[in-house]
Amino acid sequence: MVSLHRAIDGPADPACTVCIANYNGRDLLGDCIDSLLSQTFGGGIEIVVHDDASTDDSVAFLRERYPQVAVLASESNVGFCIGNNRMAEVANAPFLLLLNNDAALLPDAIEVLLEASTIHGKGSVLTLPQYDWQDGTLIDRGCALDPFYNPIPNVREGTRDVAMTIGACLWIAHDTWHELGGFPEWMESIGEDLYLCCLARLHGGHVIALAQSGYRHWQGKTFGGNRVTGNALITTLKRRRLSERNKTFAMITCTPGIMVWPLLALHLALLMTEGVLLALLRRDWRIFDEIYLNVPRQLRAEWRPLMSHRARNMSLKKVGLGRYLSTFAPLPRKLSMLLRYGVPRVRH
Repeated sequence: MVSLHRAIDGPADPACTVCIANYNGRDLLGDCIDSLLSQTFGGGIEIVVHDDASTDDSVAFLRERYPQVAVLASESNVGFCIGNNRMAEVANAPFLLLLNNDAALLPDAIEVLLEASTIHGKGSVLTLPQYDWQDGTLIDRGCALDPFYNPIPNVREGTRDVAMTIGACLWIAHDTWHELGGFPEWMESIGEDLYLCCLARLHGGHVIALAQSGYRHWQGKTFGGNRVTGNALITTLKRRRLSERNKTFAMITCTPGIMVWPLLALHLALLMTEGVLLALLRRDWRIFDEIYLNVPRQLRAEWRPLMSHRARNMSLKKVGLGRYLSTFAPLPRKLSMLLRYGVPRVRH
């Protein structure tokens, strides 16, 4: 069950709805929401927060300090996908901005995104340059993908057509969101942004990384892992388990043509090899069992729904394989990461 606490004096005709998924983010929400309230954009901005059964005082904090924010309070923890789908259902604006609770916009961000929407059309997904919360260094301007759907950060200057943007700052027309079906609820969390961007491009849209403005993001703050610390790549068992499963699901449901089947076979073979080697090097068999062996187990359990989902996506596709793969890079991302940082550390 979920209850809606409506905003007091919210905008009557908002230009965009900012959707913030929150779980135990009481100490993060102030910076995030304050960055929205200090936007240079003169129009109305609707702010909706989905609280995913937090055990801190997030809901009380929001209701007391930010009465202009609508709060969806979930009685149970349902994950990022369902939370954002719920916020999209109650949103009243023509555009949605999905924003992490550990992210904060630069002052002109909404203005830049709205202006870019008139140029790139409703069918496209937009994002801004992402900067590290702590030291302000550029993290990416969207991402390319390698053949196995691993994101490759784009740091080149200028507005770029990219493969995907992370869900920490994802701008999409409300109509397009509904046409694509929102986030697949079976993904739970991690990889849903990859899926949505791939589906948008399959349906003829673009994913555009803008050159102007930006946002600060504390990577891995709310979910753990996904950071380079002390020149070592740190991840968690849960993050990696969901990531490997959901990248595989996105590959199956979004890759057009018969190429998907040999690609899937190669992907699984490499994945199993990687899992055995990593488990041996770390002397931890749970890594292989819970992360890597979990992928074929989940494929077997979910095969029929995945095929149904793929059939739906392919029936609506508007581009061929060449256009779809135009933002992919040929070299495997994991290989370059291994050479740069060594074997990743997996925390339980």
